[in-house]
Amino acid sequence: MMKRLVLAALAAAFAVAAPAHAADPVEGRWVTEKKDAVVRVGPCGKTVCGRIERFLVAPPQGVDQRDVNNPDPALRNRRLLGMPVLSGFTEEEDLWRGRIYDPKSGKSYRSVIRRKGPNVLEVKGCIGPFCQTQIWRRLS
Repeated sequence: MMKRLVLAALAAAFAVAAPAHAADPVEGRWVTEKKDAVVRVGPCGKTVCGRIERFLVAPPQGVDQRDVNNPDPALRNRRLLGMPVLSGFTEEEDLWRGRIYDPKSGKSYRSVIRRKGPNVLEVKGCIGPFCQTQIWRRLS
């Protein structure tokens, strides 16, 4: 009987001490690495997405810039402002997986994002095994 109580107590202690592997929330307003835009990250239905909320540096055709580099002609007339650049992100252990869109090239990539502290968001875009990482900072 005593042995069972000790085992139960040890199991409970390990359960409490085991670190959670949940991904840190990524919601918020983030300044891109090039400091040219603010992206608001938040829920989009059952996933998380990030939309261009504001330009810090106006694009070549001004704040009304359209998605002219999109490979889909039907999407080339949509405004960049308010457009999702992060889409379909779902939590996977300690990170978030989804897609990132680069309006400057018109290309979309597999992406991983994760928090690296309270004010830092690591954003990766990948083609096959090759990834490029950016650091976005929380808008203060």
